[in-house]
Amino acid sequence: MITREQIATVLDHPVHDARGDKIGDAGHVFFDDVTGEPEWVSVRTGLFGTSESFVPIHDAALVEDHLEVPYAKDQVKDAPNVDVDAGGHLSEQEEQRLYQYYGVDWDAGWQDARSGTGQATGTADDAMTRSEEEMHVGVERREAGRARLRKYVVTEEQQYTVPVRHEEVRVEREPITDANRDRAMTGPDITEAEHDVTLYEEQAVVETRAVPKERVRLTTEEVTEEETVTGEVRKERIETEGTGEQGDQGGRR
Repeated sequence: MITREQIATVLDHPVHDARGDKIGDAGHVFFDDVTGEPEWVSVRTGLFGTSESFVPIHDAALVEDHLEVPYAKDQVKDAPNVDVDAGGHLSEQEEQRLYQYYGVDWDAGWQDARSGTGQATGTADDAMTRSEEEMHVGVERREAGRARLRKYVVTEEQQYTVPVRHEEVRVEREPITDANRDRAMTGPDITEAEHDVTLYEEQAVVETRAVPKERVRLTTEEVTEEETVTGEVRKERIETEGTGEQGDQGGRR
């Protein structure tokens, strides 16, 4: 049987059937109104955990990192859908329907305790038992939001100034002197001729290459906050008549 102390270990952990096959993940744990002990666990099934089935937790066992229930995977998935009220509570009719589905006998004494009609058995006892409800507060893990990293491309215009060189034609003239006269007279006296010069220039060329700059990842951190919850509990009071005692005998704490 799963105890209250093990609830945190059960929530959001895998639930396996009697053969060890995974059924789904534990979503919520429901407690017995009388004993205050864990009674049902809801199991998220389906492709993306969109369906939720109820299975008795009384005979379940915590095995390593998962919960093991003594029922077949298909039986749990085909369990009847039940309505849970706004306070997260199963009605007596819904519980009875689930117990009948799983073939669990609804013990008469257990039913009497829930309905408040049970009578004391055993030796004669004239004492009246006064009971009170106690509030037990736990926590459950649920999805609160999602964060996502998305990489996209933007185009920016950048300007750079680079020096570029080019060649220009310059005409040089030199007079005939004794030093160059022999070179000047080597050709024919009068003739036609052409001489070409190839000019070169530099042009700016743009080339881009991908360069890694940083790595970005998402991490989560757990933050603990104080949250105050309010609930109502019922207490029984016993009135006395003809005993000389005044007021309700309810015991104050």
